[in-house]
Amino acid sequence: MPLTILVVDDDPGTRLSIADYLEISGYSAVPAANGREALELVNKYQPHLIVTDAIMPKMDGFELVRQVRQQPAFRLLPVIFLTARNEVEDRIRGYQLGIDLYMPKPFELEELGAVVRNFLDRYTMVGHASQSQRSPTSSEGEERRDNSVALEPEIDLTPREREVLELLAQGLSNVQIGDRIFLSPRTIEKYVSNLLRKTDTANRSELVRFAIEHHLLS
Repeated sequence: MPLTILVVDDDPGTRLSIADYLEISGYSAVPAANGREALELVNKYQPHLIVTDAIMPKMDGFELVRQVRQQPAFRLLPVIFLTARNEVEDRIRGYQLGIDLYMPKPFELEELGAVVRNFLDRYTMVGHASQSQRSPTSSEGEERRDNSVALEPEIDLTPREREVLELLAQGLSNVQIGDRIFLSPRTIEKYVSNLLRKTDTANRSELVRFAIEHHLLS
């Protein structure tokens, strides 16, 4: 399954742009408008990383991080902090609470994406190392796992990619899909490119046929 990122910001435009960019990059983005809402979603979705604004109503980013770090399961969860404030005292307070990285506003989505990839690549490496220590070394077990993977290839699609795929299967164009889900045709084209890459298909017809054969459509 795609790695899950919780995106917390009270500004709808910022929240949507980050979430869409992360979805296009292959992650599953879960949006939240404030810290209180985010705290509920942390327990529900068990994210692999949090991107959060600092100043928000109901519960700010500082309090969100403090409460998340109190839960043993999330003490090592990567947290990226977005803020327009650059006071040293705020940064020190954040690092003491357990924030991993500050990114000043305004920021470039490409830079945020690079930071996210860096954190999650290390997260995945640590997870794989931990699993390899716990996994049996039986060659028979390895062969069974290899055969099962070969028989049933797993296609990890984000919720947005599945939504685009459903509309593609209906024969809609990029413009029509964009109108349906309020995204630009260029953004839709990026989602389609991701779908073609993940399914190893050459065009939309092959993509839809692949989706039908592998039960990717609802």
